[in-house]
Amino acid sequence: MELHLTDNITVLKGIGDKTAALFGRMGTETLEELLRFYPRDYDRIEEVSRIAELTDNTRAVVRGTVCAGVSERKAGRLVISFSQAADETGKMQLSFFNMPYIKKMLKKGSLYYFRGKVSKRGGSFTMEQPVLLSPAEYDRQRGKLLPVYPLTTGLNQKTVRKALQQVLGAVQQDSGLLPEVLPKEIRKERQFCGIYEALREIHFPEGREELAAAKKRLAFEEFLVFLLLVRKMKDSAEAVPNAFPMFETSDTRRFVEALPFKLTEDQEQVWRDILGDMTGSYTMNRLVQGDVGSGKTVLAALALLLAVSNGYQGAMMAPTEVLAAQHFKILRGYTDKYNLPFRPVLLTGSMTAKEKREAYGQIESGSGNLIIGTHALIQEKVIYANLALVITDEQHRFGVRQREAFLRKGIETGNAKEPKPPHVMVMSATPIPRTLAMILYGDLHVSVIKQMPAGRRGIKNCVVGTDWRGRAWKFLEKEISAGRQAFVVCPMIGPSEESELENVEEYTEKLRAALPDAIRIGMLHGKMKPAEKKRLMDAFGAGMIDIVVSTTVIEVGVNIPNATVMLIENAERFGLAQLHQLRGRVGRGECQSYCIFINSSDADRSKERLEVLNHSNDGFYIAEQDLKLRGPGDMFGVRQSGILNFRIADIYQDADMLMQADQACGEIAADKSWEEKEKYRPLAALLARSVRNNIDFPGI
Repeated sequence: MELHLTDNITVLKGIGDKTAALFGRMGTETLEELLRFYPRDYDRIEEVSRIAELTDNTRAVVRGTVCAGVSERKAGRLVISFSQAADETGKMQLSFFNMPYIKKMLKKGSLYYFRGKVSKRGGSFTMEQPVLLSPAEYDRQRGKLLPVYPLTTGLNQKTVRKALQQVLGAVQQDSGLLPEVLPKEIRKERQFCGIYEALREIHFPEGREELAAAKKRLAFEEFLVFLLLVRKMKDSAEAVPNAFPMFETSDTRRFVEALPFKLTEDQEQVWRDILGDMTGSYTMNRLVQGDVGSGKTVLAALALLLAVSNGYQGAMMAPTEVLAAQHFKILRGYTDKYNLPFRPVLLTGSMTAKEKREAYGQIESGSGNLIIGTHALIQEKVIYANLALVITDEQHRFGVRQREAFLRKGIETGNAKEPKPPHVMVMSATPIPRTLAMILYGDLHVSVIKQMPAGRRGIKNCVVGTDWRGRAWKFLEKEISAGRQAFVVCPMIGPSEESELENVEEYTEKLRAALPDAIRIGMLHGKMKPAEKKRLMDAFGAGMIDIVVSTTVIEVGVNIPNATVMLIENAERFGLAQLHQLRGRVGRGECQSYCIFINSSDADRSKERLEVLNHSNDGFYIAEQDLKLRGPGDMFGVRQSGILNFRIADIYQDADMLMQADQACGEIAADKSWEEKEKYRPLAALLARSVRNNIDFPGI
């Protein structure tokens, strides 16, 4: 059967409608999307260890025979199953969490290769949540790098791997199925492998060198397509006449004077930049980059106030409903406290149909002049009366397509016959080194806030090993007994056969079992519905929950002044800049705050990187160090930084590829008709297809 990249994955053997729906949840519906569904990590099966030779707190493979039946006990909602395995040198305990089916699998006398993390308790060893491999499976996997994919409930690694092997086999047989995107001279100059080889090695690498070469090529390609799109936007946005001319009003001056604090010098300079843009001859297109807690929201309020006091509408878009509701609360508070002329409207996806209709009416009539929300702000039904200012918070969470849609909302405003692009202000607390920011935000003027407001307490940090976990939990208990609250961050949502990383679901149950019943613990992750997340965070904000165990969904903008402890598990798995963002969720109130980084790695490089956070709270310094300390050996855990939503590229880890892609982008774009040339046609087609199929590139 002849295949095409645009075919649905149901053309593959073993992929029916139900399995395809699970892939669809992860944005993978076509063969092309499957090929670009990259592993998040790689796994290598260890050589067999004897039980008598095991060491504490290590991962091991033991060839053993099941020598006991399966017993169970409950700890809250956690069901723990126990058994035993033995080899010629001794016995070890086996424990499984929430795996009731293990009773049927573990038959006395059965031989397995048990793979998992070993811990020593008393005089014996226990292997927690081991993966069970048959002798044939172990022989087949030994010594190989196995891809580990991000999964959704109901989908397993074996299904994803089989599907990818089928597609790669089809591409190998039909070279015309997968066009080469990069021109021959670009590949030759930089010694890149071909596209088929790159995709084969990123999914099923022969070794570390082959994996590194594949990742370099694919990161370069992703950066190049992204930067070509940035350049297109820059060319269309340069020196656009100001369609919404404004003048400084007494409202903005009165607001600054009424604030209970004085703006820092950096804040004053950025406000002058914004004011100069919005009252000048050309449309504002500005990035305001400031560390966590540096005071960007006040500047957003000033810009919105300038637009509203000149008779226009202003809109502010946040990446999550929690953050949108938080901005709405703050700006409505300013409105009431300082008698500002705002008439705020909140618009989010989880609102009822009636609430949305009321919001649409206020926005279209102009009776609502300050509109705050999520992606709901750019839906077709939303018609603005006279939108003059668009602010996006945490811009790296938005894609190019979303930003363009927001700009169109301004152009289509009211009954205007001529295009009227609104002023654009982008806010980000993500500290990116200036050398990289100039490339990534190529179409924006950049303003930076480095000073922190006076009186803000520094966060006390500590980096500890897993043996310190019990004391960390005691510290949580102590802070909560003093009336404070805490965050715990884990890298995964649920347990995985291929990973020992801490996960939110099991960790929540462990904490509930370890801490007093009076301590209220909630769970938050990306698979929850927006309304569920909002209810939980509202309860946390109201003091009805003491500890929130979460994935990195709390990374952006959550403001709980009473939260004083941030505990981050498997801290070595995150980039330094992302860890700094997570740390910024505490230290927002009057009480001393603390951040505990639990390092589960013995590697010297992990310790060196985390020590940067231990000794500094300066996000820009940390970003520079993150850039310096990344190296080619950091490829495992494909995307560590969490900054900018690239599929495989990482701006720190692949900074050299970003700079090379920027150079190549300039060379290609210098030829005004490059998209029409034969050698660039696959590249131009990928660019067009990505936009047409709503494949979002990172926010710019």
